[in-house]
Amino acid sequence: MMKGSMTRRGAVLFAAMCVIWGIPYLLIRVAVEELSPATLVLARTVVAALLLLPIAAFRRELRVLLPYWVPLLAFAAIEIAVPWVLLGVAEQEISSSLTGLLLAAVPIVGVVIARTTGVRERLGLHSGVGLLLGLVGVAAIVGLSLKGASAVPLAEIGLVAVCYAVGPVILQRWLSGLPALGVIATSLGVTAVVFAPIAAFSLPEQMPSTKVVGSVLGLAVVCTAVAFLLFFALIAEVGP
Repeated sequence: MMKGSMTRRGAVLFAAMCVIWGIPYLLIRVAVEELSPATLVLARTVVAALLLLPIAAFRRELRVLLPYWVPLLAFAAIEIAVPWVLLGVAEQEISSSLTGLLLAAVPIVGVVIARTTGVRERLGLHSGVGLLLGLVGVAAIVGLSLKGASAVPLAEIGLVAVCYAVGPVILQRWLSGLPALGVIATSLGVTAVVFAPIAAFSLPEQMPSTKVVGSVLGLAVVCTAVAFLLFFALIAEVGP
Protein backbone atom coordinates (compact mmCIF):
# COMPACT_ATOMS: atom_id res chain seq x y z
CA MET A 1 0.00 0.00 0.00
CA MET A 2 1.29 3.46 -0.93
CA LYS A 3 2.45 5.84 1.76
CA GLY A 4 -0.21 8.42 2.48
CA SER A 5 -3.06 5.86 2.35
CA MET A 6 -4.87 5.40 5.63
CA THR A 7 -4.55 1.77 6.68
CA ARG A 8 -6.59 0.19 9.46
CA ARG A 9 -3.54 0.36 11.73
CA GLY A 10 -3.01 3.97 10.73
CA ALA A 11 -6.63 4.80 11.55
CA VAL A 12 -6.28 3.22 14.99
CA LEU A 13 -3.05 5.13 15.64
CA PHE A 14 -4.65 8.37 14.47
CA ALA A 15 -7.67 7.86 16.73
CA ALA A 16 -5.37 7.14 19.67
CA MET A 17 -3.41 10.32 18.95
CA CYS A 18 -6.59 12.39 18.89
CA VAL A 19 -7.59 11.09 22.30
CA ILE A 20 -4.14 11.34 23.89
CA TRP A 21 -3.37 14.84 22.65
CA GLY A 22 -6.83 16.02 23.63
CA ILE A 23 -6.43 15.48 27.37
CA PRO A 24 -3.19 17.30 28.39
CA TYR A 25 -4.97 20.60 29.05
CA LEU A 26 -7.21 19.01 31.67
CA LEU A 27 -4.23 17.33 33.34
CA ILE A 28 -2.27 20.59 33.32
CA ARG A 29 -5.21 22.40 34.92
CA VAL A 30 -5.27 19.84 37.73
CA ALA A 31 -1.49 19.83 38.22
CA VAL A 32 -1.08 23.62 38.53
CA GLU A 33 -3.49 23.65 41.46
CA GLU A 34 -0.55 22.51 43.61
CA LEU A 35 2.56 22.82 41.44
CA SER A 36 4.16 25.87 39.90
CA PRO A 37 4.27 25.88 36.08
CA ALA A 38 8.07 25.52 36.16
CA THR A 39 7.89 22.54 38.50
CA LEU A 40 5.29 20.91 36.27
CA VAL A 41 7.46 21.37 33.19
CA LEU A 42 10.44 19.91 35.04
CA ALA A 43 8.53 16.87 36.27
CA ARG A 44 6.94 16.22 32.89
CA THR A 45 10.17 16.49 30.93
CA VAL A 46 12.27 14.50 33.40
CA VAL A 47 9.91 11.52 33.37
CA ALA A 48 9.39 11.62 29.60
CA ALA A 49 13.12 12.01 28.91
CA LEU A 50 13.95 9.09 31.20
CA LEU A 51 11.56 6.96 29.15
CA LEU A 52 12.59 8.10 25.66
CA LEU A 53 16.34 8.78 25.93
CA PRO A 54 17.26 5.11 26.57
CA ILE A 55 15.26 4.07 23.50
CA ALA A 56 16.94 6.74 21.37
CA ALA A 57 20.36 5.74 22.72
CA PHE A 58 19.68 2.06 22.00
CA ARG A 59 18.81 3.02 18.42
CA ARG A 60 21.97 5.16 18.22
CA GLU A 61 19.96 8.25 17.39
CA LEU A 62 21.71 10.74 19.68
CA ARG A 63 25.30 11.23 18.52
CA VAL A 64 24.20 12.19 15.02
CA LEU A 65 22.44 15.24 16.50
CA LEU A 66 25.60 16.93 17.81
CA PRO A 67 26.32 19.05 14.69
CA TYR A 68 22.75 20.39 14.86
CA TRP A 69 22.80 21.64 18.44
CA VAL A 70 21.75 25.21 17.57
CA PRO A 71 18.48 24.37 15.76
CA LEU A 72 17.93 21.59 18.28
CA LEU A 73 18.07 24.06 21.17
CA ALA A 74 15.77 26.41 19.26
CA PHE A 75 13.31 23.58 18.68
CA ALA A 76 13.40 22.54 22.34
CA ALA A 77 12.73 26.10 23.45
CA ILE A 78 9.95 26.88 20.98
CA GLU A 79 8.17 23.52 20.82
CA ILE A 80 8.51 22.41 24.46
CA ALA A 81 9.99 24.78 27.05
CA VAL A 82 8.21 28.05 26.29
CA PRO A 83 4.74 26.75 25.38
CA TRP A 84 4.59 24.26 28.24
CA VAL A 85 5.40 26.84 30.90
CA LEU A 86 3.00 29.33 29.30
CA LEU A 87 0.26 26.70 29.33
CA GLY A 88 0.80 26.16 33.04
CA VAL A 89 0.71 29.88 33.79
CA ALA A 90 -2.39 30.48 31.66
CA GLU A 91 -4.31 27.53 33.06
CA GLN A 92 -3.97 28.92 36.54
CA GLU A 93 -6.61 31.42 35.40
CA ILE A 94 -8.59 29.93 32.52
CA SER A 95 -10.28 26.57 31.99
CA SER A 96 -8.77 23.63 30.15
CA SER A 97 -11.71 23.59 27.71
CA LEU A 98 -11.10 27.21 26.71
CA THR A 99 -7.40 26.45 26.31
CA GLY A 100 -8.19 23.59 23.96
CA LEU A 101 -10.56 25.72 21.92
CA LEU A 102 -8.04 28.53 21.56
CA LEU A 103 -5.30 26.13 20.46
CA ALA A 104 -7.55 24.78 17.73
CA ALA A 105 -6.21 27.75 15.75
CA VAL A 106 -2.72 26.20 15.58
CA PRO A 107 -3.23 24.66 12.09
CA ILE A 108 -4.23 28.05 10.67
CA VAL A 109 -1.24 29.77 12.27
CA GLY A 110 0.98 26.93 11.05
CA VAL A 111 -0.11 27.32 7.44
CA VAL A 112 0.46 31.09 7.54
CA ILE A 113 3.92 30.75 9.10
CA ALA A 114 4.93 27.91 6.78
CA ARG A 115 4.05 29.95 3.72
CA THR A 116 5.63 33.19 4.93
CA THR A 117 8.89 31.47 5.90
CA GLY A 118 9.26 29.63 2.62
CA VAL A 119 8.33 26.22 4.00
CA ARG A 120 5.38 26.22 1.63
CA GLU A 121 2.32 24.15 2.24
CA ARG A 122 0.14 23.90 -0.84
CA LEU A 123 -3.40 24.68 0.24
CA GLY A 124 -6.05 23.42 -2.14
CA LEU A 125 -9.56 24.83 -2.39
CA HIS A 126 -11.17 22.14 -0.27
CA SER A 127 -8.45 22.32 2.39
CA GLY A 128 -8.61 26.10 2.46
CA VAL A 129 -12.39 26.15 2.81
CA GLY A 130 -12.21 23.47 5.49
CA LEU A 131 -9.63 25.38 7.52
CA LEU A 132 -11.60 28.61 7.14
CA LEU A 133 -14.85 27.01 8.28
CA GLY A 134 -13.04 25.37 11.17
CA LEU A 135 -11.55 28.68 12.25
CA VAL A 136 -14.93 30.41 12.02
CA GLY A 137 -16.51 27.64 14.08
CA VAL A 138 -13.81 27.79 16.73
CA ALA A 139 -13.98 31.58 16.81
CA ALA A 140 -17.75 31.43 17.32
CA ILE A 141 -17.47 28.91 20.17
CA VAL A 142 -14.54 30.67 21.82
CA GLY A 143 -16.32 33.99 21.51
CA LEU A 144 -19.06 32.60 23.71
CA SER A 145 -16.48 31.40 26.25
CA LEU A 146 -14.37 34.53 26.67
CA LYS A 147 -16.74 36.38 28.99
CA GLY A 148 -14.80 37.41 32.08
CA ALA A 149 -11.50 36.00 30.83
CA SER A 150 -8.40 38.10 31.49
CA ALA A 151 -6.40 39.32 28.51
CA VAL A 152 -3.08 38.07 29.93
CA PRO A 153 -3.77 34.31 29.88
CA LEU A 154 -5.43 34.68 26.49
CA ALA A 155 -2.28 36.34 25.16
CA GLU A 156 -0.20 33.55 26.70
CA ILE A 157 -2.26 30.91 24.88
CA GLY A 158 -1.86 32.95 21.71
CA LEU A 159 1.92 32.73 22.13
CA VAL A 160 1.59 28.99 22.71
CA ALA A 161 -0.25 28.67 19.40
CA VAL A 162 2.53 30.56 17.62
CA CYS A 163 5.19 28.38 19.26
CA TYR A 164 3.39 25.19 18.27
CA ALA A 165 3.21 26.49 14.70
CA VAL A 166 6.87 27.59 14.52
CA GLY A 167 8.29 24.39 16.03
CA PRO A 168 7.45 22.16 13.05
CA VAL A 169 8.93 24.78 10.70
CA ILE A 170 12.27 24.53 12.54
CA LEU A 171 11.98 20.76 12.44
CA GLN A 172 11.28 20.70 8.72
CA ARG A 173 13.84 23.30 7.65
CA TRP A 174 16.86 22.52 9.86
CA LEU A 175 16.29 19.09 11.42
CA SER A 176 14.67 17.13 8.61
CA GLY A 177 16.27 13.78 7.91
CA LEU A 178 17.41 13.38 11.50
CA PRO A 179 15.96 10.63 13.73
CA ALA A 180 12.75 12.09 15.12
CA LEU A 181 12.82 10.16 18.38
CA GLY A 182 16.36 11.36 19.06
CA VAL A 183 15.32 14.96 18.42
CA ILE A 184 12.33 14.77 20.76
CA ALA A 185 14.13 12.83 23.51
CA THR A 186 17.06 15.24 23.46
CA SER A 187 14.75 18.26 23.46
CA LEU A 188 12.96 16.89 26.51
CA GLY A 189 16.26 16.25 28.28
CA VAL A 190 17.58 19.73 27.50
CA THR A 191 14.37 21.32 28.74
CA ALA A 192 14.59 19.33 31.97
CA VAL A 193 18.15 20.52 32.56
CA VAL A 194 17.17 24.15 31.92
CA PHE A 195 14.15 24.03 34.22
CA ALA A 196 15.87 22.23 37.10
CA PRO A 197 17.38 25.41 38.64
CA ILE A 198 14.27 27.44 37.79
CA ALA A 199 11.90 24.99 39.46
CA ALA A 200 14.16 24.77 42.51
CA PHE A 201 12.78 28.14 43.65
CA SER A 202 9.15 26.99 43.51
CA LEU A 203 9.13 23.39 44.69
CA PRO A 204 6.05 22.42 46.75
CA GLU A 205 6.50 22.46 50.51
CA GLN A 206 4.66 19.17 50.89
CA MET A 207 4.01 16.09 48.82
CA PRO A 208 1.42 16.83 46.12
CA SER A 209 -1.92 15.07 46.30
CA THR A 210 -2.57 11.78 44.54
CA LYS A 211 -4.60 13.44 41.79
CA VAL A 212 -1.78 15.87 41.02
CA VAL A 213 0.85 13.12 40.96
CA GLY A 214 -1.44 11.12 38.69
CA SER A 215 -1.90 14.12 36.40
CA VAL A 216 1.87 14.65 36.14
CA LEU A 217 2.47 10.99 35.37
CA GLY A 218 -0.34 11.03 32.83
CA LEU A 219 1.17 14.08 31.15
CA ALA A 220 4.69 12.66 31.10
CA VAL A 221 4.03 9.02 30.29
CA VAL A 222 0.86 9.03 28.20
CA CYS A 223 0.60 12.54 26.73
CA THR A 224 4.32 12.92 26.04
CA ALA A 225 6.35 9.69 25.82
CA VAL A 226 3.63 7.36 24.53
CA ALA A 227 2.10 10.10 22.39
CA PHE A 228 5.37 10.74 20.55
CA LEU A 229 5.98 7.02 20.03
CA LEU A 230 2.49 6.65 18.57
CA PHE A 231 3.04 9.73 16.43
CA PHE A 232 6.24 8.32 14.95
CA ALA A 233 4.49 4.98 14.35
CA LEU A 234 1.70 6.83 12.56
CA ILE A 235 4.17 8.70 10.34
CA ALA A 236 5.93 5.43 9.52
CA GLU A 237 2.59 3.83 8.66
CA VAL A 238 0.93 6.48 6.48
CA GLY A 239 3.69 9.02 5.81
CA PRO A 240 4.05 12.65 6.95
